[in-house]
Parts: sequence; C-alpha cells; structure tokens
Amino acid sequence: MKGNAPRYSRINRKKMRNRSNQLLNMMIGLVVVLIIIVGASIIFGGNGEEAKVSDSGQEEIEQSSSVKNDSQREETNSNSADGGEGTSESSSDEGDEAGQSTSENEQSDESTSTDGEAGDDEESLTVPVVPDDDGIIVETIINSAWQPIGTTQTGVHESKYDLNSVDWEEKQKAISYATGHSVEELIYWKIKNGGGPQKSIGIVSTRDKSKKYRVFLEWVDEKGWKPVQMDILNTLDFEY
Repeated sequence: MKGNAPRYSRINRKKMRNRSNQLLNMMIGLVVVLIIIVGASIIFGGNGEEAKVSDSGQEEIEQSSSVKNDSQREETNSNSADGGEGTSESSSDEGDEAGQSTSENEQSDESTSTDGEAGDDEESLTVPVVPDDDGIIVETIINSAWQPIGTTQTGVHESKYDLNSVDWEEKQKAISYATGHSVEELIYWKIKNGGGPQKSIGIVSTRDKSKKYRVFLEWVDEKGWKPVQMDILNTLDFEY
C-alpha cells in the first residue's frame, strides 16, 4: 500500500490540474461572452440613444419653430390691434379737436354777438361830460334808448302843472323812469316849463339828497312824456 500511495497522489494531482484548466477555460469563455455582450449592447444601445437624441432634437427644433411662429403671429396681431387702437384714438382725438374747434367757433360767434349787443347798448347809452363853470352839473346823460312812458290822455295835449292833474303825474313817472328811482323815492323840488308848450324840466333828488337830478322831458303825441336829457347835479343851490 505504501508503494502505491505516490501513484495515487500523482493521479489526483493530475485530475485536479485538469479540473483547474477546465474551470479557467470556462471562466475565460464566460469573460469573452460577457465582453461580446457588453460591446454589442454598447454599440447597439449607443445607436438607439443617438436616434432618440436625434428625434428629441428634431422635436425640440419643431417646437421652437412653432413657438417662434406663434410669437410672431401674436406680435402681428398685437401690432394690428395697437394700430387699430391708435387709429381709433387718432380719430377720436381728431373728432375731439373738431368738436373743440366747433365749440370755440360757436363761443367766438356768441362772444362776437354778445359784444355786438353790448356795443349796441353802449352806443345807445352815451354819457358825455359837460363842462360847467358854475360847478352845478357833474355829468350829463343822453340815452337814446329812453322811450315815451305812455299816457292815458286823449285829444290835443296840454301841458299842466297842477299837482292833481294826470299830466303832472305822468311827468313824475317820466322823471322817475329816467333816474332809475321810484316815484316815492324822489323829492320833486320843481317841475317847470322847458321852453315850449310840449317841454318840461324837473329838478328832483333822492329822499336823503345824496343824489340830485335835472331831467328834460318832451311830449310825444299819443305816447306820453319822454326823457331826452338828464343832468346829474352837484348841488341844488341854484335858481330853478
């Protein structure tokens, strides 16, 4: 038995080497297979990813182009809207300016008309200052707008200076009309003949004597007494 032990040992070692070689070959084969699989996956997987990237890039380009086109359309619409609004505002402004111009023209016409009326009134109201050496007259007024006051008298007119006569009362009213004061507000110092049968002169003052007047009257047939001149007096201290 002792003589056979070495042989068995060599056989066992040989078997073990063979097994080791087989295992190494199998491992090498597995490694080669893995390398092939990994390489193939890298090659084919890379092409797929590149295709995906290419497709994704194309989609992004198309989306970018679409967004750009939409943006351009929105800007165009916005510009069109702004242009319309600008045109509308311009038309509105032109309308407002035209309305303002028309209004100003109308106001100008009204102002001219008013000024013309005022001018007519001023022409009918002349207020000349008459020099007076005696210092009695402050101012003389001749108003072409004065009209006859009317009358209830009929027939041939006769100027009367009777305090109870209608003619006297109408003279008082004509004097009151010229001065702008009511009959009751005036003191009638004197009403006398004015140098003719149809002319009279009245000297009056306010109750407080702060205002004093001399009024010249003329008779108008069927229309009554008419003021033709009025002196604003500085004093009543003179012969009248």
